[in-house]
Amino acid sequence: MRQRRRKPMSDMNVVPYIDVMLVLLVIFMVTAPMMQAGVMVDLPDVDAKPLESNNQQEPLVLAVDVDGNYLLDDGSEIQLMALTQYVASYLGEAPNRPVYLRADENVANGYVVKAMIAIQKAGAKNIGMMANIAPSATNDK
Repeated sequence: MRQRRRKPMSDMNVVPYIDVMLVLLVIFMVTAPMMQAGVMVDLPDVDAKPLESNNQQEPLVLAVDVDGNYLLDDGSEIQLMALTQYVASYLGEAPNRPVYLRADENVANGYVVKAMIAIQKAGAKNIGMMANIAPSATNDK
């Protein structure tokens, strides 16, 4: 009696790959919100139009919270004395790189001025303040 030879199976079993993909999807969905670091600063509302930005250079965003703490964009705190050195190392050989300062509307003016002086001492030539656009400014378009 002759035995029948089985044909080799040419289909690939993709069930394990789908399982791995779904596990990775769940991991990314859980960790993605945690990776968005930021500083909660209550920016003042102003009646002005947004400025057009130069997208060729990544801006440095610093914040001053209501308690007068100086914060980097990732939420880590930095001392005023170290702020000048940090901004200088960020700017490198490009002093025209934009540096934006986000200040809570209830922060004392002295903290904002001290931060701007520290940024200026670092050699920054393009310093800007951030604010929320008031709803009435968006209706004027």
